[in-house]
Amino acid sequence: MLFKNWFRPKQHTNETDSMKKYLIVGLGNIGADYTNTRHNIGFKVLDELATQQNTSFSTEKLGDVAVFKFKGRTFILLKPSTYMNLSGKAVKYWMDQEKVPQENILVISDDLNIDFGTFRLKAKGSAGGHNGLKDINEKLGNQNYARFRFGISAVFSKGKQVNYVLGEWNKEEERYLPELLDKGAKLVLSFGTAGIGNTMNTYNGKQIEEF
Repeated sequence: MLFKNWFRPKQHTNETDSMKKYLIVGLGNIGADYTNTRHNIGFKVLDELATQQNTSFSTEKLGDVAVFKFKGRTFILLKPSTYMNLSGKAVKYWMDQEKVPQENILVISDDLNIDFGTFRLKAKGSAGGHNGLKDINEKLGNQNYARFRFGISAVFSKGKQVNYVLGEWNKEEERYLPELLDKGAKLVLSFGTAGIGNTMNTYNGKQIEEF
């Protein structure tokens, strides 16, 4: 398949090449019913980045994958097809398959504990109640990978958390989503080129003042 030849043969991959590879994982659930839900923001950020970089996704083992080069780095975008609770299986497979160092992995997820319009990038940390991150922690055997948490707020009544997370964005949120997705895509590029420290300093915090 043409896509597979894009970043193979493996025997030509050396340590320097591996250090320039970045695996960017957007968490979400496959299927039309989930496309515009809050829980799928990881997919949305990757779709925006792929569009900006004029690349497209191909259905591969355990997920949809897109690849592009930017400033001498290779970015491998992964949207797992395992459903949220088994995300770690896809992450581990593609990390091993493409020999991506763990420090070059970035996982994008929604976060109920952060206000909508706020980004939080961290070098490592707990799952924070997120089932996708929990499974990745289990499959990797540690929590030492970068994660980009996209705030979705927690505006729901008692017992309605699942409905809220799997619900679609409201009209006010939709108004700001294009700007947030654009900034999210830029954050990913910065992670791979400027490093996590500089990227945290630039992007952590509130992204929309008027919200």
